Order: sequence, then C-alpha cells, then structure tokens
Amino acid sequence: MTGKIAPAELIKNLGGRYASALGIDLAAPDAGERFKWLLAAMLYGTRISESLATRTWHEFAARDVLTPERIVKTGWDMLVIILDAGGYVRYDYKTASKLLEVCGALIRDYGGSLDVLHDVASDPRDLEERLKALGKGIGDTTVAIFLRELRGIWDKADPPLSPLALTAAIELGYLRRGTKNPERALSNLHKAWATSGQPADGFADFESALVREGLRLRHLAIRQRASKS
Repeated sequence: MTGKIAPAELIKNLGGRYASALGIDLAAPDAGERFKWLLAAMLYGTRISESLATRTWHEFAARDVLTPERIVKTGWDMLVIILDAGGYVRYDYKTASKLLEVCGALIRDYGGSLDVLHDVASDPRDLEERLKALGKGIGDTTVAIFLRELRGIWDKADPPLSPLALTAAIELGYLRRGTKNPERALSNLHKAWATSGQPADGFADFESALVREGLRLRHLAIRQRASKS
C-alpha cells in the first residue's frame, strides 16, 4: 500500500526524529549525543506531557548537565531543582534518584559510554535488557522510545513497532486495516519507505512521524469520548 501521503511529505508536515528537534545528532561519532537522547527518552517515558518533558530537557541543556558524569556530580538536590524548573514537579524526586542510579551504572559498567553498551550486546534483545539493567528509570517504554530513533544508526537497535505508529500507519493507508502483527507491519513500512526512494537510515524519521500522528489520533479519541460523557 502506498499511503495517502508520501512518507517524506509526512515527515515534512509532522516532523521526524524527536532527537533532531532537540538538536541532538544521533549519527555523530560522539557517544555523548546518544546519551543526550537517553536522558530525553527517560523524560519522555514518564506519564507527563511531551511539552513538559521537552522543556525539562532544555533545562538540563541550559545548565550543561548532559553527560552521566555531570549528572552524578550535580547531585540529587540540584537535579530536583532542574526538574522542577522544567515543570517535572510530579516526578521530580523519583526521577532524580533514577537518573543517578542509571548514570552510576553506566559509568561503572560501560565507562559512561552507551556505544560500549551497544557493542557488547549480543543481539537486539540483549541490548534492550542491558539498557533496562542500568536501573529502574529505564523500562520498556523508555527503551522503545530510545531505540526507535537509533534504528538505522545502531546495528542492534530494532525495537518493536510502536502501537501508536501502527495505528497511524493504518489510518494513513500505509498498512491494511486489520493489521495486527507488529513484525509484519514494520517490514511492510520498511518496504513503503524504500519504495518511496528514501535512504534506509532515515526510516526512523518516518516512524517518529507516525508516532506523532498516532499521538494526535489518540488525543482526538480521548476528546471525543469526553464530549460524549
């Protein structure tokens, strides 16, 4: 299926990788760029609005607290202040503790480098488990957000297709209605992307655009249910 709109046009209209919108270059040689995105993914992975998570990440960036070493050095009290400044008040104490735990483990076990973690992982599933083993601050949702945007950059980044992306892909005509198998859906979306003449390493931009549309559809459905109640 070709979809109602070309994938490149969808990205132009909705935006691609969330990391790119934050000014993070995931393909850069510097492993620190991948850590910046992990920090963002941990913020996005909590039950908080996208806008507040984005604002909070920018608070970390403004203070140059964007490496595991700087986070550990900053300490719990100051991390809470940064989180509160971004509007992350509801989860400030818990998130500060999670960040310290994850960064401490990353430094201790992988020299502070996510690229090292990726390289020692035996396969995509082991990569996911190693990320989750860094601490309680990294669960399935955070891992999926983090690895989705590294698809095509890290060889072992191959998370399942997001349910949000699946819903959007069906509504936009890239997948047939009734499609339920995430693996087959992901394969078909890869084919749609390639058929449109786009480079393989840009697929994550397409996937992220679909997630954005999936979020829009979910919010619309919530408003419609609320209006009927």
